[in-house]
Amino acid sequence: MITRADAIASLRPDSEWTMTGDVIDWLDSNTTCPTESEIQAEITRLQTEYDANEYQRQRASEYPSWQKQLEKIYDDGVDAWKTEMVDPIKAKYPKPGE
Repeated sequence: MITRADAIASLRPDSEWTMTGDVIDWLDSNTTCPTESEIQAEITRLQTEYDANEYQRQRASEYPSWQKQLEKIYDDGVDAWKTEMVDPIKAKYPKPGE
C-alpha cells in the first residue's frame, strides 16, 4: 500500500520534512509542502503504477537465482535457458496487454 510519505517523497524528492502521524512538518525553505489534493493524486498514481507491475514481482519471485540461470546458459545455451526457464514464467504471468 502506498503511503502519504511515499507520495510526498515522490512529489518532492530532495525536500526535507518529517511526519508524525498524519502531520507534516515541512523543513525545506526551497520548496513548498504539497497540498493534500496533490498528495492524494500522487498516492493514486503510485498505487496504479504498483498494481500494474504485479506481474514483474510475480515473475521475479519464481525465476531461479541468477547463478542457476548462468549455469543453465553455460551448460545448455541461451535458447534452452529461454525456453526452459524464462518463457514458462512469462507465460504464467503475462505482461498486461499481451
